[in-house]
Amino acid sequence: MGKIKVGVIGVGRMGTYHVGILSELPEVELAAVVDIDSKSRKVIEENYGTPGFENYKDIYGKVDAAVVAVPTGLHFPIAKDLLNAGIHVLLEKPCANNLDHARELFRIAEDKALTLHIGHVERFNGAVQELHKIVDSPIFVECRRMGPFTDRIKDDGVVLDIMIHDIDIILNLIQSKVTKIFVLGSSIFSTKDDLVNAQLEFENGCIANIIASRASQNQIRTLSITQKDSFVVLDYTDQEIYVHKKSSSEHKLSKDSLRYKQESHVERIFVHKDNPLKLELKHFLDCATNGSPRKVAIDNELYSLEVALNILSQFKSNL
Repeated sequence: MGKIKVGVIGVGRMGTYHVGILSELPEVELAAVVDIDSKSRKVIEENYGTPGFENYKDIYGKVDAAVVAVPTGLHFPIAKDLLNAGIHVLLEKPCANNLDHARELFRIAEDKALTLHIGHVERFNGAVQELHKIVDSPIFVECRRMGPFTDRIKDDGVVLDIMIHDIDIILNLIQSKVTKIFVLGSSIFSTKDDLVNAQLEFENGCIANIIASRASQNQIRTLSITQKDSFVVLDYTDQEIYVHKKSSSEHKLSKDSLRYKQESHVERIFVHKDNPLKLELKHFLDCATNGSPRKVAIDNELYSLEVALNILSQFKSNL
């Protein structure tokens, strides 16, 4: 079987990462890149010898699959055209900024027996995959994804740019429907949502607190989970997991004070570390060429987006 021909549409920061990895995969021929910016195209053409185009429709017939890494507002029209042209699509998250648009894209893909994947790269983080083996009855989940402001994202605020990662991971972990959402947030450096704190309550009683910020000078990306018998902490950046378990506790009463002593032991879980974006691309191509099953069901893909859009809607109505 010959190589699968892949194109990348939008070669900004994320698109360039995709290009770099695709160029190294032996089963892939990087057949085309598309960008309206001639400078961005030229850099890829010179470094990888890949032909560049200004219009994505010019790659029809030249590629079997395409990665779409353009601003969110363009996701729906471009992905729809590609699917209708018979091309498998890996669409960077969020799938769309409208739930009906997202549903339509998945419907077209199903009708045409094509693979449509949404670029939730954190699903392929080794620590996240390991987490599913440790977590079975979460009571409280807290996510913090914070960093400095960047002009890179023009289309989205933090909910659709970064919080959607944590929403997706939490929903796949808790496996229960959201019953209540409370949102606080503010616009600091832009007119969009720059800082958002969302609290979610689930049917099974679990509570999640998600903080997403692009108004913080320090980069923090953590997820902590409280279970009855353990406290699990995941650091996305280091791909590390620590499990804290209580082993004993005692009260000591002395003449001057009451002291409480608690001992716990901490397990560090071994995580197989690989490049999550590379794993994501390989999985997408495996589904497209070999018909391998999807990692996340379509209903779950849509539910992550629905919850994110609900949070965003609440943020806007609070302004």
